[in-house]
Amino acid sequence: MKKSVKTLLSVLFAASLPFSAVSANDNISKTLAEVGLNVQEVKASPMPGVAQVLTDQGLFFMSEDGRYLIAGNVLDLQQWQTVRGQRVPTNLKDQLMAPLIQQKLLEQKDQVIEYKAPKEKYVVHVFTDPSCGYCRKLHQEMKDYHNAGITVRYLAYPRAGVGSETGLQMQHVWCAKNKNAAMDNAKADKTVAKAMCQNPVASQYALGQFFGINGTPAMILPDGNIIPGYMPAAALLQQLSSGG
Repeated sequence: MKKSVKTLLSVLFAASLPFSAVSANDNISKTLAEVGLNVQEVKASPMPGVAQVLTDQGLFFMSEDGRYLIAGNVLDLQQWQTVRGQRVPTNLKDQLMAPLIQQKLLEQKDQVIEYKAPKEKYVVHVFTDPSCGYCRKLHQEMKDYHNAGITVRYLAYPRAGVGSETGLQMQHVWCAKNKNAAMDNAKADKTVAKAMCQNPVASQYALGQFFGINGTPAMILPDGNIIPGYMPAAALLQQLSSGG
């Protein structure tokens, strides 16, 4: 029986996964399929003796002897950056994923729900869930983001899954004639008129999982870096203007 990705992550650092050399992509794919990961690409990482493995659930690292699988943060203690006003070591995983995230977001350009700043300086993508308290707080402060020159583009991430009540509500939002008005109602806990169509909710939810999103709101900066959680407009502007 296949283990879920959540099960894999919960036992990550205790598990060892035997398979042949990292160059044998077929063997890697077969082995990781046993723990619910579908391999898309395998190549050398900046770390000696460690390969980077891109899967449908995001980026993982693997020792070249095929024994150890690493998920989560890998910190580069020789490169530092500022996040939320604090100097922190660069996360290698985020650094490697950022260009791919930027590319994937470009592909979603026509599928987002955009709240455009009149004098746009920056564009931030936000994975959102109308039932999330901090998502509602962010939405209530949309005027502050706009005054700071920040355009917000929403992507769907129903935390309880696409088949949940919120997942269905988000499909109604994305299928509404006036998507922004429907989103406003959803964020205000008001009724959203039922409407169904071909919509991107499921694909955006899967995209969020691929990016490593596990909660909302999750902000994606123009450089492809992800900031989990809510950030007020003033702090976000400072982050963006500092090169984030």
